[in-house]
Amino acid sequence: MEPERRMLEKIQKMLVVRSPTIRELLAEALGMYILMVFGLSSAAQVVLGKGEFGQYVSINLAFGIGVTLGIHAAGGISGAHLNAAITIMHCILGNLPWRKLPAYLLGQFLGSFLAAATVFGTYYGIAGNFTVTGPTATASIFSTYPHPCVSLLGGFFTEFMATVMLLLGILVIHDEKNNAALKGTQAMLTGILVLGIGLGMGMTTGYAINPSRDLPPRIFTAIAGWGMDVFTAGNYWWWIPVVAPTLGSLVGSLVYKLFIDVHNQSVPESGNEKGQPAIETSTLASLKHRWSKCKTLSEAACPQAG
Repeated sequence: MEPERRMLEKIQKMLVVRSPTIRELLAEALGMYILMVFGLSSAAQVVLGKGEFGQYVSINLAFGIGVTLGIHAAGGISGAHLNAAITIMHCILGNLPWRKLPAYLLGQFLGSFLAAATVFGTYYGIAGNFTVTGPTATASIFSTYPHPCVSLLGGFFTEFMATVMLLLGILVIHDEKNNAALKGTQAMLTGILVLGIGLGMGMTTGYAINPSRDLPPRIFTAIAGWGMDVFTAGNYWWWIPVVAPTLGSLVGSLVYKLFIDVHNQSVPESGNEKGQPAIETSTLASLKHRWSKCKTLSEAACPQAG
């Protein structure tokens, strides 16, 4: 077994990627792929099964599970943005170098595109038609389209506000200076956050809240047989899930900063435990000093024999 082990070690060394940027790209791609396979496959079951293999809440749950697992897959390497709007926000705020933006976006788009291709292949024999709108439409399996009664402005506002809520929730979960979530629970809570947004704000627009979730599968459907109608449907709806979440993520982070972050700066702890009043430490130090002084005077007054 020793030669085989050595051969495996050599192969592993050859496959190791040493560039941090490429590792981050691969992590974003895999995390996004996991997220989207869960979400899109559930949408396919609901749409193609005509209610017999799941309901709208099935899609909400599947996307929540996908977000949780995607964060676990990529979180330790790239931070698991899994969302172009969040990546752009981090670059604008200075949390991520601009030179890394192309790698993050490419990874997210690659994972999302491949997930759409995977779900397409899985349900190819059942899809039946390649329609974009109407009662038999199947393009909505892959990308979001507005409710017929929703205007562009109304849809923009919904996607904008849903992304604001997404960012507020993410910052609440991860803010170590505030009441942050317990370590190890952040991914699950973020999945629950996405589930909540879908349950409350998903009816009118499909809650894309993520350019990387919506645009790559839309491009795939245009190539796979649905044609350019995927871009013209809904009065050229396609740009709303790209622009509105990007602006919403910026506003969400700004709101959190103005209402919470700027007023909650960490205070140096000066060696005492968190939450312990500084006066306690100074009082104890004073008593210790006085005791030491009394002890010295006592020893001077009563020297030991010898």
